[in-house]
Amino acid sequence: MEALGINLGLLIVQIIAFTIVFLTLNAWVYKPMLDMMETRKQKIAQGLEDARVAAEARANAEKDAEKIIAEAQAEAGKVVREATERANAVGKEVKTAAEADAAKAREAAMAEAELERNRILGDLRGQVASLAIAAANKLVGEALDEKKQRALLDEFFSGVKSGKVVVLGDSDFKGDSAEVTSALPLSKGEEEAVKNDVLAKSGAQVVTFRVDPSILGGLVIKVGDKVLDTSVAGKLEGLRQSLK
Repeated sequence: MEALGINLGLLIVQIIAFTIVFLTLNAWVYKPMLDMMETRKQKIAQGLEDARVAAEARANAEKDAEKIIAEAQAEAGKVVREATERANAVGKEVKTAAEADAAKAREAAMAEAELERNRILGDLRGQVASLAIAAANKLVGEALDEKKQRALLDEFFSGVKSGKVVVLGDSDFKGDSAEVTSALPLSKGEEEAVKNDVLAKSGAQVVTFRVDPSILGGLVIKVGDKVLDTSVAGKLEGLRQSLK
């Protein structure tokens, strides 16, 4: 060894020193450093895993939130639609009820007006009869039989003579219902006479009465689609046509 220029004792000392240093570094520096690096590696891995889990949780939470928001929006839309439909239904019901009430009020007003008009026309019938009798007496210069004159005037207005419809005769009018129009309101007795005669001749089950001063006098009787016009206005129109 000495021939090679190597001092064996010094080499041994150096080997021992190097071994001691290596063991010391290994025990006190390298191994703790490796342990520290391993721990750091594990912490980093755990952090990455926690971050991944957190990201997944966040994504799931966002999906759940979107789902909840969508469901809430759908429910809100449903509630709004149902509320709108209920409001529309209530509005229609209110409108229908209001229209029905208005129609009832209008019909009631028209019926009341019709009754009032007929009452006034009924009062006028007596006044017209009195004026006609007075005019006739003045024309002839003497008092005429008032009872007979009133009978003639009643016959003129009602078309009823001796409890029968003056011109109904043997008319072949047939139908389930009849409408009788007079110039002035008929008395109860005249209505009964007309009703009995019309029912007997036409076989109608129902007879209704209406007032139309424009016919002047007499009656217009409608059974089904047939009309028997015995009114004064009708006779005047017939006379006018015949004179053309």
